Amino acid sequence: MKIIHKLMLIALLPLASCGDFLGIDDYFMNMTQLDSVFQRKELVQQYLRGAASYLPNEGNLWTNSATPFQGASDENFTSWNDNRHAAIRYLLDEVTPFSTDYNNYAKYYEGIRKANIVLKRIGEVPDISDVDRRDYIGQCYFLKGYYMYLLLLQYGPTPIVPDDPFAVDADVETMSLERATYDEVVAYVCANMERANEFLADTREASSEMNMPTKGAALATMSRVLLYAASPWYNGNLFYSDWRRDSDNAYFISQEPKNEKWGLAAVAAKRVMNLGTYKIYTSPKESDTPEFPANVSTAPFPDGIGNIDPYRSFTYLFNGEVPRLLNEEIIYSCTPATSGDSPLWIAAPFQLGGGNGLNLTQDIVDAFYMIDGNPINASSAEFPYPQPGTAESSSALDVNQLFNKNLAFSGYQLSPNTARMYANREMRFYASIGFCYTLWPGTSYTGSDNSRRNVFVTYYSDGTAAPNQNYPEDYNRTGYTCKKYIHPEDNLVSGGSVRAKSFPIFRYAEILLNYVEALNELNGSYTDEATGITVTGRDAAEILPAFNQIRYRAGLPGLTSLPEQATMRDLIKRERQVEFACEGRRYHDLRRWGWDDANAAYNKPVTGMNVKIRTTDRPAFYAITPLSSVYPRLARRSFGYKNFFCPIPRSVINKNANLVQNPGW
Repeated sequence: MKIIHKLMLIALLPLASCGDFLGIDDYFMNMTQLDSVFQRKELVQQYLRGAASYLPNEGNLWTNSATPFQGASDENFTSWNDNRHAAIRYLLDEVTPFSTDYNNYAKYYEGIRKANIVLKRIGEVPDISDVDRRDYIGQCYFLKGYYMYLLLLQYGPTPIVPDDPFAVDADVETMSLERATYDEVVAYVCANMERANEFLADTREASSEMNMPTKGAALATMSRVLLYAASPWYNGNLFYSDWRRDSDNAYFISQEPKNEKWGLAAVAAKRVMNLGTYKIYTSPKESDTPEFPANVSTAPFPDGIGNIDPYRSFTYLFNGEVPRLLNEEIIYSCTPATSGDSPLWIAAPFQLGGGNGLNLTQDIVDAFYMIDGNPINASSAEFPYPQPGTAESSSALDVNQLFNKNLAFSGYQLSPNTARMYANREMRFYASIGFCYTLWPGTSYTGSDNSRRNVFVTYYSDGTAAPNQNYPEDYNRTGYTCKKYIHPEDNLVSGGSVRAKSFPIFRYAEILLNYVEALNELNGSYTDEATGITVTGRDAAEILPAFNQIRYRAGLPGLTSLPEQATMRDLIKRERQVEFACEGRRYHDLRRWGWDDANAAYNKPVTGMNVKIRTTDRPAFYAITPLSSVYPRLARRSFGYKNFFCPIPRSVINKNANLVQNPGW
């Protein structure tokens, strides 16, 4: 009997456990403990929290991150290639199926298993109200769907485990499951999110429950996963024509493109919009709100920017100025770390207690618009963009193209030494990007060392962000970092403090852009039988108001008419690139849009400012510099077809003969 149980548990291990479940005595002890758990509400609640404990902290974007999605984006690279920053290995092609970094496969299935156990036994609990029982059921369905969604993001189509545990006498072959197809996994995610939507609360009012899922979180997950499923790489992609399931020869990725999938995605987004619970966050106009170009509508938001402060509106979303309870844009969130794992630590200079090791690329910096809504190379005569030189040319940025005045707006201060290439940019640029001469206030510091606050950071080789002699590798390689999650008070040194923040896993801006993209790609009309919602492709009356809300909140001009489809597609892609910069979205967007987008973004030289230049030769600092030869261990890039999915760990495949590896690995 012991041998039978051991075989069963070995087969289940890759699907159901991230711990040591091979001890038979432990197995029976767990069963006995479960009998006790479902006799008291308090213990069930603890068990449910345990089921949720496998969720990654998606706000830890770079350091000790649970997934490689932000660290392996084309937007950035880290200054270290170590276990705390292992995502860079995906950029450098240093990952194999034997790698142990980001091995989330087993633990996500453990979360599903625990949620299934609660669903099966929740009826046994005697001291629980109907309201709480419904909420626990909703949370379980959400966890099942969300863990499967996370598996899909990282590994592509994976096995769908049965809701009921395997029988004790089940053989190994029965428990060695094949992978489901991509569409089958999407259907599983959506089915569970539909059930979660039935049971979950509309809102969470207590601050202790802010990160718990709601109906909106379930529907937002469906919106994202259906948009991905409609996208070219997963919808009729012939590249995967020879990737099939053994048992029935089914394609893992559908080979017939179905345009109606865009209709499904549009309906999913519309359902979130129809809740009426969420809206784009805006902060009111103040006396120091800057004037904007004449081509930006001054009507009240959402029809213009007349009554809002665009810089504060975007900044307060992320930096903790507005409590989570008052932020109506956030649909689902988590709380990132505030010390060594935080976005603040990796981005901030050592004067503020930071590691100074996050490097944003010139590409993401150049993606932000000018203040008049034009790309940097097409800005109007009123807002000229100086063309910097390159490392290969003799024409570095002329010293006369440096700023010669102080500029302050919306509580943000621009140094007179700032290069003109950083002047007259859109508000999201200043809210998101730290560049040479950016002010880092760190005003919570109460000590006597004045160098620990109000630092104008410079990235010259002898600048204020030069590496500390005790940590010679802790310096910025591109001249750019991320300020999106940093409050002016934030300071990590002793005597300072860090504002509590909520990282937005889903926010309403994404729902609007999902809706716009799906409608732009949809041919004709689509009616969802379950909800009765009808959406129409290329419907300007629906697309423009949704798209323009994102633009107006950023202080940019809106669209007055709907461009032709290809032009609008490019506008949507760029809007997503800028709006969601350093939020973990870009990694997935490039892959779902397909090879052309991903290849163009990854297989090109990584460039930035020339941080080898000293302060005395600062115009040469602004020469755009290819970095792969300067920092080959950090700024090299390698992207191929295998990189659309992470490898399934070899240890998992060894335990399940029916589990085939992802293509290329």
